[in-house]
Amino acid sequence: MKILTASQIREADQYTIQNEPISSIQLMERAAGKVVEILLNEFQSTQRVKHIFCGTGNNGGDGLAIARMIHQLGHQVKVYLLEGRMSEDFSINLKRVKDIGQIECIQLSNISQISQIQSSDIIIDTIFGTGLNKPLEGNIKKIVQFLNQAEDATRIAIDIPTGLLADQHNDKRNVIFQADRVYTFHAPKLAFLLPENASFAQSFKVLDIKLAAEFTENTEGQYYFLQKKDIQQIYRPREKFTHKGTYGHCLIIAGSRGKIGAAILASKAALKSGAGLVTTHLPANYLSVMQSAFPEAMCSTDVHGEQWSELPDFQNKTIAVGPGIGTSYSTQSVFKQLLLNSSKPMIIDADAINLLSKDSTLIRLIPVNSILTPHPKEFERIAGDWENDFERLELQRQFSIKHHLILVLKGAHTSISDPEGNVYFNSTGNSGMATAGSGDVLTGIICSLLAQGYSPKNATILGVYIHGLAGNFALENESKESLIASNIIDNLGKSFLSMKKI
Repeated sequence: MKILTASQIREADQYTIQNEPISSIQLMERAAGKVVEILLNEFQSTQRVKHIFCGTGNNGGDGLAIARMIHQLGHQVKVYLLEGRMSEDFSINLKRVKDIGQIECIQLSNISQISQIQSSDIIIDTIFGTGLNKPLEGNIKKIVQFLNQAEDATRIAIDIPTGLLADQHNDKRNVIFQADRVYTFHAPKLAFLLPENASFAQSFKVLDIKLAAEFTENTEGQYYFLQKKDIQQIYRPREKFTHKGTYGHCLIIAGSRGKIGAAILASKAALKSGAGLVTTHLPANYLSVMQSAFPEAMCSTDVHGEQWSELPDFQNKTIAVGPGIGTSYSTQSVFKQLLLNSSKPMIIDADAINLLSKDSTLIRLIPVNSILTPHPKEFERIAGDWENDFERLELQRQFSIKHHLILVLKGAHTSISDPEGNVYFNSTGNSGMATAGSGDVLTGIICSLLAQGYSPKNATILGVYIHGLAGNFALENESKESLIASNIIDNLGKSFLSMKKI
């Protein structure tokens, strides 16, 4: 799913109006109908919707149409109208509401006019949409501040929370509606996918209002939101007449004193993700631990008992290096040898990324289209710091372009940047996956898919999505607090089964 800018979304609206054809007021009706439909699905009733706050533009017009539809379902709702210049479609919907004569409309000029908000109430924000390009001020600012204090009520924003800028950094000093949920149209806004805006769009759902598909297809974009249908186009089911050699051979270079679990997790994830063979290179002292914990993996032992110090045989193997290897001088030296002697894309994670930060000249030695999987702090060590998440995102893009690498910046909505400057945001996963070893599992999954013949980009996209999906399946039997990395591995089977097209 291509993520469009706010201005491109407005152009998509106009293109749809002209080419479907459909009137703008009919398109607004379609959007409002989708919102009411999702409210019914998620709350079993619209009875809890008690307060709809409407600006005077088209976002407010959506709010009026939603109020009318809720009233037609037999429920009472109160509409609060803010001051401003009325758009044509807002005026049409305001007349429709007033013609009914049974929907209470309050011209809101003071917070004291707002009825008491109960903990069971739903508040709907349709004050400002994506057309806003400056911080809130005056009466509207005070109203949004007041609504943010209604912490026990459910706060829902339509399309985008009032005050949130869709495509640029939102200053922490700005007042922004803090939405528990956002129902947005056509595609998520870029702002929803960045950590700095987590409190304003705690969750979101994209509602399809049938904007013209050809407009999106023909519009340039560099940001994408991964969906199951995208992943199903990448995923390749196994064929009947195959053998273990068909599915590649992973070499996992991992583990050191106190960190042998990283090697076990990455190796097991690789084999559970379909690799035909997995060899783990690890310090000699931990061979028995590895073979006891995971007998399906083959092992290559280092001459050093506690850390990685020599090159293993890596011919005809897909390499993943880094989980738990440490950052000693000898390990840094052999890592450099590996980079000097390898030409195929590899996965570089964890301590291997920390080794890059200790000697930035190593980055130039990494094979083209290799995959780096840092968390934000590791990325900062190799790329420099940033002022805000939009700067971080651009820094990530430029890093991938400059070094011809794929970079996976881990976190909620993990972002994947490629050498062409595209960024793919993940739609699976949960905060329970913020646990020790989760990244080692991801490394093993991506290595496995790369070994099986997926392109580096597709192996990364599929791997990140499957990893998050397995974490979601794990929550069927675990809480976010109790989820551990092994639970992710245990649910890889369900994740791959769900990829099959019916």
